[in-house]
Amino acid sequence: MSRNKIKNVNYYRISQEILRNKALKNAVNLVAPETIFLSKDTKFGKNVTIEPYVVLGPKVNIGDNSVIKSFTYIEGSSIGKNVTVGPYARLRQGTILKDQTKIGNFVETKKSSINKNSKVNHLAYIGDTSIGKNSNIGAGTITCNYDGVKKNKTKIYDNVFIGSNSSLVAPVKIESGSFVGAGSVITKNVKKKSLAIARSSQQEVRNYKRKKK
Repeated sequence: MSRNKIKNVNYYRISQEILRNKALKNAVNLVAPETIFLSKDTKFGKNVTIEPYVVLGPKVNIGDNSVIKSFTYIEGSSIGKNVTVGPYARLRQGTILKDQTKIGNFVETKKSSINKNSKVNHLAYIGDTSIGKNSNIGAGTITCNYDGVKKNKTKIYDNVFIGSNSSLVAPVKIESGSFVGAGSVITKNVKKKSLAIARSSQQEVRNYKRKKK
């Protein structure tokens, strides 16, 4: 390794130690701090917990009593109070999590706002989306925001339930109090307090036997 590379590595290591010590002095709970990487502009509220193997990129604000779980990457995001993120989550530029929201494992967000007490618990992609209050996004949900030319927006209102393994093809709106059945591909707006199901009907062949080679 060249002298310049060694110098850069040492500078980065020392700067991270300084940032970690500053956070610890401000009562941020860094679990295994040597595995956590911070940015100069990271802002913490009170009683924040950062679990091992978390990377906080530029422009991240984390509110009071929030927990960032292991193996999570965050950049350009604003996180409210009493929020849980991760493990294995990725918050990209333009993510806004309001108070008491939850982002679970293997969830990715980008240019999206998630309002109070809403949850995206696992295995989902939320991009160019706004989600209202008290809504639940089921496992495997994808907002299909890119049509090959431009990014389109999805709007999910308050008290909405999105069933697992659903695809929301933007631009699309899911109005307040509505339900989307699991496995649906939603291409049209869903009216208030409605149930939307968009999937092919199940077929069954009785006494079926596989063909032998």
